[in-house]
Amino acid sequence: MKPDIHPDYHPVVFQDAGTGKQFLIRSTITSDRTVDYQGHTYPLVVVDVTADSHPFWTGTNRHLDTAGQVEKFRRRYGTR
Repeated sequence: MKPDIHPDYHPVVFQDAGTGKQFLIRSTITSDRTVDYQGHTYPLVVVDVTADSHPFWTGTNRHLDTAGQVEKFRRRYGTR
Protein backbone atom coordinates (compact mmCIF):
# COMPACT_ATOMS: atom_id res chain seq x y z
CA MET A 1 0.00 0.00 0.00
CA LYS A 2 1.13 3.52 -0.70
CA PRO A 3 1.81 5.59 2.40
CA ASP A 4 -0.32 8.61 3.37
CA ILE A 5 -3.17 8.07 0.87
CA HIS A 6 -5.54 5.93 2.93
CA PRO A 7 -8.01 7.38 5.47
CA ASP A 8 -7.62 6.60 9.17
CA TYR A 9 -9.54 3.38 9.91
CA HIS A 10 -10.34 3.26 13.63
CA PRO A 11 -12.94 1.97 16.13
CA VAL A 12 -16.13 4.07 16.34
CA VAL A 13 -19.28 3.59 18.44
CA PHE A 14 -22.53 3.88 16.49
CA GLN A 15 -25.65 4.49 18.60
CA ASP A 16 -29.22 3.83 17.46
CA ALA A 17 -31.26 7.01 18.06
CA GLY A 18 -34.46 5.06 18.67
CA THR A 19 -33.30 2.26 20.93
CA GLY A 20 -30.08 3.64 22.39
CA LYS A 21 -28.17 0.43 21.61
CA GLN A 22 -24.49 0.95 20.85
CA PHE A 23 -22.30 -0.93 18.36
CA LEU A 24 -18.50 -0.82 18.24
CA ILE A 25 -17.40 -0.93 14.59
CA ARG A 26 -14.26 0.10 12.73
CA SER A 27 -14.87 3.01 10.36
CA THR A 28 -13.26 6.02 8.71
CA ILE A 29 -15.96 8.42 9.96
CA THR A 30 -15.00 11.06 12.51
CA SER A 31 -17.05 12.78 15.20
CA ASP A 32 -16.63 15.54 17.77
CA ARG A 33 -18.71 13.57 20.28
CA THR A 34 -17.11 10.80 22.33
CA VAL A 35 -18.42 8.05 24.59
CA ASP A 36 -16.92 5.65 27.13
CA TYR A 37 -17.58 2.12 25.89
CA GLN A 38 -16.23 -0.94 27.70
CA GLY A 39 -13.58 1.10 29.51
CA HIS A 40 -12.27 2.97 26.46
CA THR A 41 -13.15 6.33 24.89
CA TYR A 42 -14.34 6.21 21.26
CA PRO A 43 -15.89 8.69 18.81
CA LEU A 44 -19.72 8.51 18.90
CA VAL A 45 -21.97 8.63 15.82
CA VAL A 46 -25.75 8.64 16.37
CA VAL A 47 -27.73 7.08 13.50
CA ASP A 48 -31.49 6.87 12.87
CA VAL A 49 -31.77 3.20 11.93
CA THR A 50 -29.60 0.18 12.75
CA ALA A 51 -30.16 -3.57 12.74
CA ASP A 52 -31.55 -3.13 16.27
CA SER A 53 -34.47 -0.98 15.08
CA HIS A 54 -34.94 -1.74 11.36
CA PRO A 55 -38.27 -3.50 10.68
CA PHE A 56 -36.63 -6.14 8.48
CA TRP A 57 -34.36 -7.32 11.29
CA THR A 58 -36.81 -6.86 14.18
CA GLY A 59 -39.83 -8.37 12.44
CA THR A 60 -42.09 -5.51 13.56
CA ASN A 61 -43.68 -2.71 11.61
CA ARG A 62 -42.73 0.84 12.39
CA HIS A 63 -44.85 3.83 11.45
CA LEU A 64 -42.88 6.76 10.10
CA ASP A 65 -44.35 10.25 10.42
CA THR A 66 -44.41 11.14 6.72
CA ALA A 67 -47.52 13.32 7.06
CA GLY A 68 -45.47 15.97 8.83
CA GLN A 69 -42.95 15.95 6.00
CA VAL A 70 -45.71 16.34 3.39
CA GLU A 71 -47.21 19.29 5.26
CA LYS A 72 -43.79 20.89 5.57
CA PHE A 73 -43.30 20.49 1.81
CA ARG A 74 -46.74 22.00 1.09
CA ARG A 75 -46.08 24.98 3.36
CA ARG A 76 -42.76 25.61 1.70
CA TYR A 77 -43.79 25.19 -1.94
CA GLY A 78 -47.59 25.44 -1.79
CA THR A 79 -50.11 23.18 -3.49
CA ARG A 80 -50.47 23.53 -7.22
